[in-house]
Amino acid sequence: MTAARRRRRLFLAVVGALLLPVAQAAAGEEYAFMPKGGRALLLELAGTPPDVAELRRVAKARRTEPEWRAYVASRKKVLTDRELATLVAYLAVNMPLPDETAKRDDLASALPPDGRELGWTQCQSCHSLFSSHLTQIRDVQGWRNVFLSPFHREMKMSPQEREEFARYSAINMPMKIEDVPSDLRF
Repeated sequence: MTAARRRRRLFLAVVGALLLPVAQAAAGEEYAFMPKGGRALLLELAGTPPDVAELRRVAKARRTEPEWRAYVASRKKVLTDRELATLVAYLAVNMPLPDETAKRDDLASALPPDGRELGWTQCQSCHSLFSSHLTQIRDVQGWRNVFLSPFHREMKMSPQEREEFARYSAINMPMKIEDVPSDLRF
């Protein structure tokens, strides 16, 4: 990799890190109509303030989806079926984290973005979130196929982020038109 390419990747990583809190805030209260993603659900599961020791155990664990489902059930947190499926998919796609990430003091903020966050930060830069994401009916493979088009192949998303987005979207989309604020329906 050339030095210029390394500088560009570093620049994009820094910009992304700076914009992530803004995207998270935008996807929070004002856009609470959109189903929560796995990261948000995991942080809820970890409590307020988050139980960092428990988050570290999660961050270091490699489990199958049935094993993650059993883990979440053991936490005795009441989740809807959709929330449970979203959280289990997030954990199966994103865990374990690299050791250096799992050891961070700010682990809660270092968790990978979830499908909801990825939708807010990636989709709207080119087109309406409403018509391109919120109202689409696709299974996981259908959402994966979205990334095969030439313009989506160029998106700065890792394979893991693409899988997270596909799994979140297959579980949580489409939304009912009336559940989307009218100013976002275009």
